[in-house]
Amino acid sequence: MSLIYPEFQTLPELFTHVFRHYKGQPKKFPVARKANGTYTPVSYDSLSDDVSALAAFLKHKGIEAKDRVAILSENRPGWYLSDMAILSIGAVDVPLYPSLPPNQIEYILKDSGTRAVIVSNMLQLGKMLSIWQNLPDLEFIVAMNRLDEKVEGVTELSDAKKTGRAILDSSPDYVSYTMVKPDDTATIIYTSGTTGLPKGVMLTHRNICENVKSCSTIIQLDQSDRGLSFLPLSHAYERTGGYYLLFACGAQIYLAESVETVSLNITEAKPTIIFTVPRLFDRIKANILKQIENESPAKQKIFNWAHATGIEYHKKLLTGKPSAILSMKHAIADKLVYSKIRGKFGGHLRYFVSGGAALPQKVGEFFQALGITILEGYGLTETSPVTNVNRPEKIKFGTVGPVIDNVTVTIDSDGEVLFRGPNIMKGYWNDEESTREVIYDGWFHTGDIGELDEDGYLKITDRKKHIIVTSGGKNIAPLPIEQMIAENKYVDQVMVVGEKKPFLVALIVPNFSELESFADEQQISAAARNDLIEHKQIRKIYESLLRNISRQLAAHEKVRKFLLMKEPFTIENGYMTPTLKLKRKAISKTFEKEIDSLFSSMNSLYNSE
Repeated sequence: MSLIYPEFQTLPELFTHVFRHYKGQPKKFPVARKANGTYTPVSYDSLSDDVSALAAFLKHKGIEAKDRVAILSENRPGWYLSDMAILSIGAVDVPLYPSLPPNQIEYILKDSGTRAVIVSNMLQLGKMLSIWQNLPDLEFIVAMNRLDEKVEGVTELSDAKKTGRAILDSSPDYVSYTMVKPDDTATIIYTSGTTGLPKGVMLTHRNICENVKSCSTIIQLDQSDRGLSFLPLSHAYERTGGYYLLFACGAQIYLAESVETVSLNITEAKPTIIFTVPRLFDRIKANILKQIENESPAKQKIFNWAHATGIEYHKKLLTGKPSAILSMKHAIADKLVYSKIRGKFGGHLRYFVSGGAALPQKVGEFFQALGITILEGYGLTETSPVTNVNRPEKIKFGTVGPVIDNVTVTIDSDGEVLFRGPNIMKGYWNDEESTREVIYDGWFHTGDIGELDEDGYLKITDRKKHIIVTSGGKNIAPLPIEQMIAENKYVDQVMVVGEKKPFLVALIVPNFSELESFADEQQISAAARNDLIEHKQIRKIYESLLRNISRQLAAHEKVRKFLLMKEPFTIENGYMTPTLKLKRKAISKTFEKEIDSLFSSMNSLYNSE
């Protein structure tokens, strides 16, 4: 069994038993962070002592079981410390994305009735100070970093720990995890909300613990494993998979410095497992192909041969056994190409786990052919979050795999995916109506459309809310069309629209580095991106792309027009959620005039014919 203590029923029980297991072993550590250019570990004993001290401080300040305490921080050791301390006294933590603006933080803290907030740095503290007067329930703040000057109601983490230690010195049993029950709420995670106001998802200790146990039977981990953490811990996916699962198995968590430094940090941390989202694979694939383009014709030929061999080899593995000749070719390709590519990922990587959004089938097959295993999974915040994952022994790209242990799936009459299991949320905080809309007849209704194959592997075809209904009454799933467009090297991001319209149009964010290289080769002079995307030759690239894709689509699915975007969709400009999903409603609203003009120009063309 990969779990250090398989019987845990609550998260504090898990923490306590893992800390006990590694007590007095200074070389063993759960977390490492980059400091002064090298990775520095935080030992189990050190983290355990800090958790007890901070838990004692919070209790001393009046935080009781079921009280809400928020964490507003980037991924850092203090995040794990805060989470463990809050949960240890039976309180409920409310994680906040550090990218959130003050007005959104205010909404969540007010809605949840949060009594205390633990912030990382002066930037996050500044946000809190600007809204504190609007938060009647907020009593105090703890700051992980040192303060430039004393602020009333704000305690530095180092001082909080000192106070806690002094209390524990005189009263060692001041904090006890045994008061926490499996059906108590552990956390309220506010969904990032691609539409409307965020809702608080209440997950119990049982929800999360059962999900960790089920995942551990599929992804076998132990203390020789290392993860690299860069997805926000505020999200259920990173928190359950990249934190609780790794901790429960005794694996080490290396913290990436930022999303931008992931490639460098991979070579330093040499992880065996990485939890990530499909967007990262797009970037890695583009970088690999760019590097191959710059190699000699002979090396390009070897790469293309090795890649084709890998594709053929894995196809045979799915349906039977590769021939001796194909196996020999694959072994040669591994030596010449695959091993070198794996080296760029630290040389020890066993699995990428992909979630948060759909992984395009061709992207999965591209990496598999190069000897890099991606296990695509699926789930929602409301399901703690994992419901499905591909098995290492049988990967089917284009699917999210079978359900994990203790979870049951069914497809409703309208194609909606429904689940039952111990991982299903308690409900939405202070919102019984929304809870009843998604949990009824004993099933959780995901809002996703899907189908099951003969092996029970689930394929998600689209989001129910994203289904486009044209003015002609045709139902169109935009996701498969977007994936086809995004495969082109000149495309970075794409969103297809056409609700209540006679046809579809695409908003395309070009891959500007590829576009600029093309412009240089063709001697196209463009002073700025605006000029570049208006150039006739550039527009022809996308016209040709959409024409080619249209041949593979039904008449009502064809994308007739496109808009080239000057800037990418990002978290910062409000067009992506913190888990890198497009905020379709926000994008459509901002570019409403431009989108309407595309439809108008096409309609006038129809009318003149």
